[in-house]
Amino acid sequence: MTRRMPDLFLHLGGTHVHHLNYGIFLLAAVGAILVFGQGPSGRLRQICAFLYGFGMALTFDEFGMWLHLGGGYWQRASFDAVIVLLSLFGVLAFAPSFRRMRSYHWVTGVVALAAVVVFYGLLFKSVKYVGQRVGPRLQEMEKRGPR
Repeated sequence: MTRRMPDLFLHLGGTHVHHLNYGIFLLAAVGAILVFGQGPSGRLRQICAFLYGFGMALTFDEFGMWLHLGGGYWQRASFDAVIVLLSLFGVLAFAPSFRRMRSYHWVTGVVALAAVVVFYGLLFKSVKYVGQRVGPRLQEMEKRGPR
């Protein structure tokens, strides 16, 4: 974009292939292994989990492109989608199973949810402020970048 690094992007027929596509192919490949395979275990299962997470990261990093096909690369929706997914997966990873939920889990969950909402509200406000200051420069870099 600023031309300080070489252009390492894949171009097919003059079209820049975004990493969103790599993520979709990874998700499809891992999904096929899990659906049509023998049900991997051990090391293969860990590799599938890593590749699935990596594919989701590549895909959701460009979530704004899903919503606005042909739109600008620097989309706020991509950032928001990644934050929401990280929050959701964080809660799911550390929450007890539904059958083991007790009243104090629910109270703790509500307090944590309120704290997260306040935190993200402040975070989005600060990101919006930075976007107003840095956004025009990023848009100019995008205009001069590879097509």
